[in-house]
Amino acid sequence: MKWSLLELRKYQETPLTFHETLDLKAALMKRDNLILDVAPVEVEGLVSVDKKGYIVHYTVQTTLTVPSTRSLEPVELPMDFSVDEVFMTEEQFQSRDEQMSADEILLIEGPLLNLAESIEDNILLAIPMRVLTKEEEAATELPKGNDWEVVSEEEYQRRKMEEAENKIDPRLAKLSELFDSKSKDDDNK
Repeated sequence: MKWSLLELRKYQETPLTFHETLDLKAALMKRDNLILDVAPVEVEGLVSVDKKGYIVHYTVQTTLTVPSTRSLEPVELPMDFSVDEVFMTEEQFQSRDEQMSADEILLIEGPLLNLAESIEDNILLAIPMRVLTKEEEAATELPKGNDWEVVSEEEYQRRKMEEAENKIDPRLAKLSELFDSKSKDDDNK
């Protein structure tokens, strides 16, 4: 998905529309070793050209196979998302208005606008941190074994709070023992 910047100048009046199927399996698997498989990537969108830059809007549809974050079982992860990006040449970047943050602009290096890297980046960014199989999502109990268990963030915080409530400050431990011995003396009377 590359276009010459000279070719794109023809599309200043009307946007360039595109619809392509890409094979990004090798590129994505090289960049992220946790990806097990990648279905063909459907990309549909448009490129708007003006003096200020190249505005690209596209949607991506594909299915990745990645390991479950809990059991490492393969999970098919359907992806369908939209992307809006602004590309500029070095000259356009230098003369841009200050309303647009430099972080929001992608610089074009060379005479070509290449969307393949942008598509790869956005697919990798769309992979969630937590991927579970259908069975793992449906399970109400988390896995556990001898002397270990997986707990939710909420359960961990609850246990931490209970532990903090039951913990006695070591500086006051002797004072606590004094009160305990006093109450035993009172009971014996």
